[in-house]
Amino acid sequence: MKTFCGRANPTTGSMEWLEEGEDYDYHQEIARSRYADMLHDKDRNVKYYQGIRAAVSRVKERGEKAIVLDIGTGTGLLSMMAASAGADFCYAIEVFKPMANAAVKIVEKNGFSDKIKVINKHSTEVTVGPDGDMQCRANILVTELFDTELIGEGALPTYEHAHKYLVQEGCEAVPHRATVYVQLVESKRMWSWKKLFPVHVEAEDGEKILVPPSEMENCPGVPSVCDIQLNQMPSSDFTTLSDVVTMFSVDFSKPVQSASTYYRVQLEPVKSGKAQIVLSWWDIDMDPSGMINCTMAPYWVKPTSALQWRDHWMQCVYFLPNEEPVLQGEKLYLTACRDEYSVWYNLQKAREGENKADGEEHKAAVRLESPVCRCRAHLLWNRPRLGELNDQNRTHQYIKSLRKVLKTDSVCLCISDGSLLPVLAHYLGAKQPSRTDLYHPHELWQAFFKANHLEDKIKIIEARPELLKPSHLEDKKISVLVGEPFFTTSLLPWHNLYFWYARTAVSTHLASNVTVLPQSASLHMMIVEFQDLWRIRSPCGICEGFDVQTMDDMIKDSLNFRESKEAEPHPLWEYPCKSLSDPQEVLTFDFTKTLPQHCLSTEGSVNLLRKGKSHGAVLWMEYHLAADISVSTGLMQMSSEKGNCEWNPHCKQAVYFFSSVIESEILSDPTAVTYAINFDTKTGEIAMDFKL
Repeated sequence: MKTFCGRANPTTGSMEWLEEGEDYDYHQEIARSRYADMLHDKDRNVKYYQGIRAAVSRVKERGEKAIVLDIGTGTGLLSMMAASAGADFCYAIEVFKPMANAAVKIVEKNGFSDKIKVINKHSTEVTVGPDGDMQCRANILVTELFDTELIGEGALPTYEHAHKYLVQEGCEAVPHRATVYVQLVESKRMWSWKKLFPVHVEAEDGEKILVPPSEMENCPGVPSVCDIQLNQMPSSDFTTLSDVVTMFSVDFSKPVQSASTYYRVQLEPVKSGKAQIVLSWWDIDMDPSGMINCTMAPYWVKPTSALQWRDHWMQCVYFLPNEEPVLQGEKLYLTACRDEYSVWYNLQKAREGENKADGEEHKAAVRLESPVCRCRAHLLWNRPRLGELNDQNRTHQYIKSLRKVLKTDSVCLCISDGSLLPVLAHYLGAKQPSRTDLYHPHELWQAFFKANHLEDKIKIIEARPELLKPSHLEDKKISVLVGEPFFTTSLLPWHNLYFWYARTAVSTHLASNVTVLPQSASLHMMIVEFQDLWRIRSPCGICEGFDVQTMDDMIKDSLNFRESKEAEPHPLWEYPCKSLSDPQEVLTFDFTKTLPQHCLSTEGSVNLLRKGKSHGAVLWMEYHLAADISVSTGLMQMSSEKGNCEWNPHCKQAVYFFSSVIESEILSDPTAVTYAINFDTKTGEIAMDFKL
């Protein structure tokens, strides 16, 4: 069986489908999985173990045999917990074949083969009966099928089916129940991930304001949840408008309904403000009494308890369809709608003299269909990209640079996806800037130009850079070529070097004295110690007394299959780290010249100035727009004493984990790291190697 994988091709700026060997897909799945992160989640593992012990005891006290059904067993950890807690037999279901094979080995290695049967099927295909996969129905249901949104991995339909066909009525369930909590907030920062704010430009003839089209203003955006490490969001970036309230809960020990439905709560704002965002998280009670609780609550909700770091379960940010001004103490109704896999929210004001019981008439107004982007802007600009376009400091750097290079007779071409640069160039005096995007949401730009009376002022060229003809430019030569650069397909920071390929492709259309903005780019690197992110690649060894090394070896093999020699993208504002070295510029790319035929290589060493564990290298790009004006996609600031880093919040940085993390070696304090970095101009990829 062949696997086709989509990969960004940085030389063409597009996604291409590559044929990979049959092993590739499974190695990807394992290497990029969050299994290691879950096994390192001490809080989760301890609470599950306590809950399982208690459930087995309750069944035994009734004089029954304890028969466990574990859906989505993964490593087999929860089944082994049940077996060692005295369960008579466990059926461990795992649909992903390589994982099911690993579970069989792990169960055998830990001596539980006689108590645990691993079934490599989807739970909905499992049969019960003398000749079935299970001899009889189970009386303890153990699962870990949750994601950050609780229901995004299909927990509800899985539970619904299990109660109908696989477990006894009145069974014990671990977890016993899940509860979803919400809090209403105002946050300019988070709201900037959904809306495009007006852009103010000081032009020769007065201030110009670029406004988004009304279609975008009234669009609910995309339905997918925004899941982030809310514990990294400083309290200065949002204002809580309500107390934390319980939105809904699900009792897993009783039959579960997965059909679309909604829940409504009454809220009274504790503060006046603009309701924009619903923050949400959940907790699970492992036992009916709620004594064994595992919570995702962020730092301001449970300030006394030590927070467990985890990346497999985070917190949710939901955007209300529209900003709603609210007054302290007024009555509001918050509605959560859900289907089988996702949740979305609406806020309504209570009518005069209405109490909760009267809220029934609001039911008719509840829209059960999930929000869909109709303006197309949310499909062109993802949330970090909207945040970037709304970053006034960044926009100001581009305006300052454009001012330096534009003349009234400039012939300006912009090569970047979904960029506002052509509009800025027009406001700053360029006659008729042209743009070529690799993705043309034509209707969106038409609406955009119309909203700002720019219909005939900016030309959209519907041709890829290599297919540009003189007629597209009315036989004029380009005097100013601009780019942010930003391309939708870019995954790693250097993928935006596609701008260099495009610049090379259009070189015959450039005037001899062309100005290119940015004039150059540089790749930077720094050695860091992560507070927590290292856990996602670190072996676990023994987990709650069970040997899971088979899983570690499997992840390591998959990383060695390809991934560990590559950097991976992570938004480091969510993952604190401290620098162990100074940032270092390692490669430069000169956009004033065409792309060279040969590779660009560098090697050297970087000194470690601070004590700490060298977990890996972080790499990012800086673009030099004009004399003394640069923008960084990575490090924004660093405190020299402690080495705490502030990262660009709109971009993902590249993280290269050292093999010492993956191998879990204990190293004597290295004083330097040597590196070799190679930019292959044929493929647009950067290969790297580091030695401690």
